[in-house]
Amino acid sequence: MSRFNRFGPGGPTKTTIKSGKGIEYVDWKDVEGLRRMMTPNGKIYGRKRLGTNARQQRMVAQAVKRARFMGLLPFTSATL
Repeated sequence: MSRFNRFGPGGPTKTTIKSGKGIEYVDWKDVEGLRRMMTPNGKIYGRKRLGTNARQQRMVAQAVKRARFMGLLPFTSATL
């Protein structure tokens, strides 16, 4: 089990497809999983907070950006 699953049950494991080597894919359509990887203001959490390596963090960032572009996630918080 990697350190990526710090969020407990129902966390980012739904968002990712894992193999023996680690995370292979981050699904941009899983909005709830991606929302857990972001602050309430819409920023993506860093590598230390998520426990990802550089390659996995790039996949997370790309998935969040795709979800934002497709209108599934907001670019900023609506509470500002």
